[in-house]
Amino acid sequence: MKLGDLLKQKDFQYRLVVTVKPKETVLTAIQKLVEHDKGSLPVCNDKGELAGIITERDIVRKCFAGRVDCGKVKVQDFMSTKVVIGNPEDNLDYAISVMKKEKIRHLPIVENKKVIGMISMRDLLGVKLEESTETVRYLTDYMSGGAPQE
Repeated sequence: MKLGDLLKQKDFQYRLVVTVKPKETVLTAIQKLVEHDKGSLPVCNDKGELAGIITERDIVRKCFAGRVDCGKVKVQDFMSTKVVIGNPEDNLDYAISVMKKEKIRHLPIVENKKVIGMISMRDLLGVKLEESTETVRYLTDYMSGGAPQE
């Protein structure tokens, strides 16, 4: 399955892509993370193009280690600019592989420099679990002599 196809599925279709701008405060990013139950936010410039990513982990480590005022420091000071991305034509195995290799849990899906979706490791595990469950059902039916389910 391609990442673009995954984003078109019912569970993803109505998900709002929540972003933050580099000049917004980290406090604003925290509010958006909490309000939308997200673990990370793509950081987009005024043209809507991906400029970086900020994660809960970035915020916790930098805010509390340096004891900074999250209401004054800007997202651009905490965000990562080396962002691993996926595109709609990439397949799930690419996403899983790159996320594992880079030790990340959220992958922005980018088309024409703009974020069209975010996929988490939890999302990918859910899809893979469904695939493996279907395979197990088929094998169970086959082994018991029943007709395979379609």
